Amino acid sequence: MISRVTAEFESPELAELAMKRVKESVDYVYSAKMIYNRISDKALKLSRGTSFSIIPTYYNTNTNFLTAVMESPASRDIIPEPARSRKTSACIICGSAAVDNVISVLNSMGALNIRFAQ
Repeated sequence: MISRVTAEFESPELAELAMKRVKESVDYVYSAKMIYNRISDKALKLSRGTSFSIIPTYYNTNTNFLTAVMESPASRDIIPEPARSRKTSACIICGSAAVDNVISVLNSMGALNIRFAQ
């Protein structure tokens, strides 16, 4: 009988390492796939950027109009938390005889919320 084991990881890199370890060390593993939040990659690039603030124009007797542009490093606070999360779900299809071995390897690799269905 075929079973499906799902687990969550903190980052895609950890999920890739765990799936590689499962494929190498456990028999009867048919497929292993992962799903992660791809928006987090864009959010990471945005957090390294620079934000610009424009101070509104004002009138002075010496100068006609003056507009100031303030440059500052981007803050992580401007990116909402769901977009920053890199939580990854791994799905492993294996034989029912290999479920216990798959779960033990996932536990040793730091998986969270491990579930299996037959």
